Amino acid sequence: MPSRRYVRRWGALSLTFGAVLVGTAAQSPAGPDALPPGAPDPTAVVSVDGCDTGGLCSAPRHTVALSAGRTSPDRTLTGRPLTLGAQATGPVSLLLRTPGRLADVTVTDRRGRKVAGVPSADGTRWDSVTAMPAGGHYTARLVVERTDGGARPEAPHRHVARLEFRTAVAPAGERLTVTFGPESGRTYGVGQPITAQLSHPVPADEPGARRRVERALQVRSEPRVEGAWHWVDDDTLHYRPRGYWPSHATVRVHSGLDGLRVGSGLNGGRSRPLTLTTGERVEAVTDVAALVMTVFRDGRAVRTIPVTTGKAGYRTRGGIKVVLGKEPLVRMRGDSIGIARGSRDYYDLKVRWATRVTWSGEYLHAAPWSLDAQGSENVSHGCTGMSTEDAAWLFRTVREGDLVRVVNGYGKPMAPFGNGFGDWNLSWAEWRRGSALTGRAAAGPATSAQGFLRPAL
Repeated sequence: MPSRRYVRRWGALSLTFGAVLVGTAAQSPAGPDALPPGAPDPTAVVSVDGCDTGGLCSAPRHTVALSAGRTSPDRTLTGRPLTLGAQATGPVSLLLRTPGRLADVTVTDRRGRKVAGVPSADGTRWDSVTAMPAGGHYTARLVVERTDGGARPEAPHRHVARLEFRTAVAPAGERLTVTFGPESGRTYGVGQPITAQLSHPVPADEPGARRRVERALQVRSEPRVEGAWHWVDDDTLHYRPRGYWPSHATVRVHSGLDGLRVGSGLNGGRSRPLTLTTGERVEAVTDVAALVMTVFRDGRAVRTIPVTTGKAGYRTRGGIKVVLGKEPLVRMRGDSIGIARGSRDYYDLKVRWATRVTWSGEYLHAAPWSLDAQGSENVSHGCTGMSTEDAAWLFRTVREGDLVRVVNGYGKPMAPFGNGFGDWNLSWAEWRRGSALTGRAAAGPATSAQGFLRPAL
């Protein structure tokens, strides 16, 4: 039984709240056929379902159940604006309760933006892709087709239903916002992950809240690719495609958190969107055993460079890294990686044309002092050294987000997180396990991380 029940009636309209589905269609006392031409017909029951019997809803779903009755063709069905209950945090469903089908459903917000939704195969139901933010005002226009009486199947009656509804305003409290990275409006390499830094932690022991957050963080690319978010920790997520981004793609990232009831007293707030583009696919592959780096552009080798990498005790990390930044001149000191001053291995050098791949100080850079070793011996302290000419060329060629891959080496693998972007060292299956929607903590079928406002970006 529901924990509480609240019903308001406006003539032919009922609004019902409860912990289980309790609404029934309201009818005019004289019946739908007695309505004068042009008058509104009985339209909708709004209820809350998707809950366990005997308990409150953790993420209930609003259902607007349309009951068109036996009306004449092309009659417009209307209803007064409805306010959906504050206790419901799930998506909105429009359900046709009478024979027929929903031939078309268009739901828009106050600014005229379309709400993304999915119709059922039999045409009796439409579900919004995600929950709708609190404090919103929406208009649904539904075309209902019926083949009552002697109507020919090829010429069904059509009724147009127009329904306005609002979502309750979120209560006062903490606002969860997100800062996306990298910097918006720039061009990056095809290996650049998207980062999302939350203003408040969302712990792993709140999987429902994590799912709501993840669904609200919307990523779209042109051309489209398969991708997913991965929870790095309680307040950080990374997004990457299954493979790398396509060359010359446009990636748009938007937060749908604003007004969303996340849980634990948190309500979503506004966040700045992100748009970036990708350039050519540039990948620098270092074969440690062969002491050679080959640079590829869109799959074609464009330069082969003799290099030296980390010697014993300072081996260069293996695996896939992403360019983090470039510094034309950087001072490198041994004590920054734990080598004591006065030690035989200590160094203090001004280094030219340095391309950074880890936060701890691994670079690809000019090393004129090791020219004799380049291509023949590994003598560095973990960086990849090359001639000044080659380092300058590489510096001009790569950009942030480009790929640096180290193969046939002896060092430890690049960590996925914490020391740069090692995201690509996880398999796609491992990556998806870090998603609240597709990982171990996910409940029910996987849900696409698409936002509810199609043209919002």
